[in-house]
Amino acid sequence: MRLTRCQAALAAAITLNLLVLFYVSWLQHQPRHSRARAPRRSSAAGPRVTILVREFEAFDNAVPELVDSFLQQDPAQPVVVVADTLPYPPLALPRIPNVRLALLQPALDRPAAASRPETYVATEFVALVPDGARAEAPGQLERMVEALRAGSARLVAAPVATANPARCLALNVSVREWTARYGQAPTVSRCDALDGDAVVLLRARDLFNLSAPLARPVGTSLFLQTALRGWAVQLLDLPFAAARQSPLATAHARWKAEREGRTRRAALLHALGIRLVSWEGGRLEWFGCSKETTRCFGTVVGDTPAYLYEERWTPPCCLRALRETARYVVGVLEAAGVRYWLEGGSLLGAARHGDIIPWDYDVDLGIYLEDVGNCEQLRGAEAGSVVDERGFVWEKAVEGDFFRVQYSESNHLHVDLWPFYPRNGVMTKDTWLDHRQDVEFPEHFLQPLVPLPFAGFVAQAPNNYRRFLELKFGPGVIENPEYPNPALLSLTGSG
Repeated sequence: MRLTRCQAALAAAITLNLLVLFYVSWLQHQPRHSRARAPRRSSAAGPRVTILVREFEAFDNAVPELVDSFLQQDPAQPVVVVADTLPYPPLALPRIPNVRLALLQPALDRPAAASRPETYVATEFVALVPDGARAEAPGQLERMVEALRAGSARLVAAPVATANPARCLALNVSVREWTARYGQAPTVSRCDALDGDAVVLLRARDLFNLSAPLARPVGTSLFLQTALRGWAVQLLDLPFAAARQSPLATAHARWKAEREGRTRRAALLHALGIRLVSWEGGRLEWFGCSKETTRCFGTVVGDTPAYLYEERWTPPCCLRALRETARYVVGVLEAAGVRYWLEGGSLLGAARHGDIIPWDYDVDLGIYLEDVGNCEQLRGAEAGSVVDERGFVWEKAVEGDFFRVQYSESNHLHVDLWPFYPRNGVMTKDTWLDHRQDVEFPEHFLQPLVPLPFAGFVAQAPNNYRRFLELKFGPGVIENPEYPNPALLSLTGSG
């Protein structure tokens, strides 16, 4: 049977398709190592970087100009604008598939993935671009990618030519001490953190493996987390241009942005467990408790505060309040002629390093019971709670027959005053708690009392305080620190 031309053409097409399918199938089944290594993808093969725009104010911004500047460089450039809630006034973003708006706050009518920004990123790298930046020089992102690939830093950054361009800083983050310490970086191009406006590029997997990848302020949040992990940032001499239409152009807009920025930063640091920020030059910023707030931890159970279970020590704001309260109480007692001495863990801290033990949560002083009447505040506390002119609260403790001086009516960080009296040459008292150091002791340890540096001032302490402490805690207690209740939690991790 003769084939017509149409039949012959159809047969040839079918045969060709089968050959193509067979070849593709054969390629897919080849071992990965037997294939020729593909060349590194160029920008012509598609973008390798997703632009993330997170740091902007909804009420006044230049985000549309920022987005447009990158699209002019590459119309296929992926851009994700990230906000907690739908920005208002609405952002004038181009309605194209590669420009997305990601809202982090969950909503009833959206799937869970819609609130996760990594859902919108399919590229290997991401660039965090602040409001006020724009792309002008072609290939900047690609050069940043190449610098990241070639170097050892986990992040690379390029300054933005604004009034506040980025500069390198050293940053040490101590989770245990609730503290971030900024200082001068050893070099101007490689450091732990940046201060100022910059485009920051890193691998998407690194960013989204952070616990708070896009928390605001972005720079503060990002570098606290990366510095803690030991990731360096390389600052490149590859500046991005500033926006032609500067955001926050009016005084009112700047005031509003600064006010909201301070609130946002305080909330971020509190959430990340940072209570003290130390800057180069010695400037300190406190983000913890004060006289107007409650203390940073709740009721202590088993002599073991909750923060010890989190592998943290006493927040620095609490230590500051305890030092202030101890200094004040000692001043009142000395002025009133009340004999006192450092007791328990407070004496132990003074003997070790002249300060409160870094995980302690109160201060203990012993006093002579017969001297209580000399002090107006203590006399008043016998009848009820007394708030003095400095806002400190003097009261009888509910746990027994001893006094307590609280930092304020709101903040219950406190100094405990334990009234002792001599009986046959032994100092005793009427209230005993289930503490290993809560024992009687010979009065000769108090005759005389001796000065001892403590918490920034000089307090009175028992003479021969080493023997006094070993009587209460056991031999070698000064040289062998331990948590208050090692049966629950031990400093060495064996509890």
